[in-house]
Amino acid sequence: MLGKIYLGFNALVFIGYGLACLAAPSVVADQTGMQLSTGVASAEVRAMYGGLQTSAGLLALLGLLRPGVQPAVYLAFVFVFFGLASGRMVGILVDPDPGAYNFAAFVFEAVFGMIALMLLSKSSAESSPAAG
Repeated sequence: MLGKIYLGFNALVFIGYGLACLAAPSVVADQTGMQLSTGVASAEVRAMYGGLQTSAGLLALLGLLRPGVQPAVYLAFVFVFFGLASGRMVGILVDPDPGAYNFAAFVFEAVFGMIALMLLSKSSAESSPAAG
């Protein structure tokens, strides 16, 4: 049940935020203070915040609809969330005034990475021969 909630929540958040960023890159700029003064900058936001996040949401949706791929989806989310959290932690430690946005995002990413790791571990234990 926790796995379905986790995947459903991630599908909604990633797809929703990703599509919003594809349609209006200023969504990210408004939240972070980024300047999108060129088409290159807007295209980068559309790709990294729009396309990549929408794809992550679709991956979560795939896991929700096809239970057999859930362990692979959990593993992917372990890497996604811990990658985001570790990069953000570097920024928090080395950049002046990282702001509340980065602290909140770090907590979200670290917690969701830990949940993915727990779900992966649980799914691995359930599928091992010793579990049956």
